[in-house]
Amino acid sequence: MNDKRKIIVLLGDGMGDYPIDSLGGRTPLQAAVTPHMDYIVKNGLLGVTKTVPEGMSPGSDTANLSVFGYDPQKYYTGRAPLEALNMGIELGPGDVAFRCNIVTLEGDVLVDFSADHIESEFSEIVINEMKKYFPVKGIEYYAGVSYRNIVVWRDYPYEEIAETTPPHDIQGQNYSSFLPDGSGAELLREVIKNSVDIIRESAAIKEAASRYNGKPVSLWLWGAGRKPSMESLENRFGLTGYTIAAVDLIHGIGKAAGLSPIRVEGATGYIDTNYNGKAEALLRNLNNVNYIFLHVEAPDESGHEGNIEKKIKSIQDFDEKIVGTVLKGLREYSDYSLLVMPDHFTPVSTRTHSPDPVPFAIIKCRNGEIVHSKYGTSSGFNEPAAVSTGYIVEHAHDIINILVED
Repeated sequence: MNDKRKIIVLLGDGMGDYPIDSLGGRTPLQAAVTPHMDYIVKNGLLGVTKTVPEGMSPGSDTANLSVFGYDPQKYYTGRAPLEALNMGIELGPGDVAFRCNIVTLEGDVLVDFSADHIESEFSEIVINEMKKYFPVKGIEYYAGVSYRNIVVWRDYPYEEIAETTPPHDIQGQNYSSFLPDGSGAELLREVIKNSVDIIRESAAIKEAASRYNGKPVSLWLWGAGRKPSMESLENRFGLTGYTIAAVDLIHGIGKAAGLSPIRVEGATGYIDTNYNGKAEALLRNLNNVNYIFLHVEAPDESGHEGNIEKKIKSIQDFDEKIVGTVLKGLREYSDYSLLVMPDHFTPVSTRTHSPDPVPFAIIKCRNGEIVHSKYGTSSGFNEPAAVSTGYIVEHAHDIINILVED
């Protein structure tokens, strides 16, 4: 690859969706005003790709691994160990990490996988109370961002890892049949069960509830896995650079790929995130490296909430404040490849992820000139337009080859 070439990935998590009756049969991407992404597909190429291999769960972990250029069938070991990597949690060969959501229950129903987007400071208090009141040898609790925390089971004594369910897949359902099952499940269920009593009875948590936003009721363990091993992007393609995100998962994948995290003040992983700060951080650091992966979580969270208005707004904010700002800044560079895409669908109708093929758009500049493609379109950046162009990349982990080639 040309040493001066810049590779930029702008990912709107969960932007993909299905046609919605109240939008006149359009998807949120079709309904949203997105002049900057539309500019890319008009002057570059628009296509469709599959980020989640057949038989694998359509999570942000598997899907984003694909976008980074790694085949999930080869490299995926679980979501939690990727997040643990970013949090600086060392995992030994016998250790297993679990994602630990703080969730809201009402009776037997899991009503909110995020505990009403609990504030990080409140979440840390909950995790500290678990350490204090339910200490178990070999079980370690680590506070993360908002509802996203980690539990590590040191020297996990089983070959097979317990089966668990993502809480965002069962919102509004009776959770009892989705509790951990299989090897080690008894202890994992005990952690969940005791967390309900501790959260309800803790004086520190009651006091924090008067100061912070959030509705914690229980912990929920899922996304388990062992320490990953991945060849760096530098070894594979000569790429060095950064990840910009609010969530540990993206920074964790980035670290496994040899990238460094950039943390932006006000990046929340929600619709109120600091979009402009992320885009400005990308442009401020791009001159020193040749690869930056910028991730925005807001469309995914809006899809999980089933909120059409928020999803459209998050897409429009992504287009205006991220894509538009980055495109303007790239005028200073004569050789770059820019990729814009979602990692997966998060339909507002189902409020969870789906493995449908997703649209992607690439614009290239070589020697100061935009490289036009016969797969450009004036139909805009959306799911139906991507399918109609006929440009298909069967496996999303191969897209990186398009970005680095001349």
